[in-house]
Amino acid sequence: MNESFNIDTLPITDEIKRNFSKIIDLLGEDTAREGLVKTPARAAKAMKFLTEGYEKDPKQILQSAMFSEDYNEMVIVKDIELYSLCEHHMLPFFGKAHIAYIPNGKIVGLSKIPRVVDVFSRRLQVQERLTEQVLDCINDTLKPKGVGVVIEASHMCMMMRGVQKQSSTTTTSGFRGTFQHTDTRNEFLKLITSKLG
Repeated sequence: MNESFNIDTLPITDEIKRNFSKIIDLLGEDTAREGLVKTPARAAKAMKFLTEGYEKDPKQILQSAMFSEDYNEMVIVKDIELYSLCEHHMLPFFGKAHIAYIPNGKIVGLSKIPRVVDVFSRRLQVQERLTEQVLDCINDTLKPKGVGVVIEASHMCMMMRGVQKQSSTTTTSGFRGTFQHTDTRNEFLKLITSKLG
């Protein structure tokens, strides 16, 4: 999370606040109780932040830092923290993304790749779609020789409720171009699981 982020400065609508207040009331709580008086506003601001990805263009983020470069080996950004909301229960899922691409005349500023993950994560999501959206965005915008994306995440909808399997994780992956070849894909998978140095 950005260190300068201040939840109190986020704009919210009265309607979102009213709906959170109604939900709390329907759950049997007293919204006039001291600890809950400001909760509807806080929850509304938090939800606005957690879904701010709808207001951002991930392709534009990549295009803002694309550079011509004659480099044609694998570029990997791994262990990108991600936090998202499951669209089925609106409970968090969180984990790490590992992304690689092989340039085709263009490279991108490395910080832009995690930003793309953030944009798609901060929407109501399923992990499978999140993986595909990140993959397609990088592939369509950079037009590299290949792209690979692996996401590992823990889902609170499985851990807190339902089957209540606290140690379970879910892994999804997607590959385009040269990453569809076994050798390239295996090199990527080996590099994201190894500790260099």
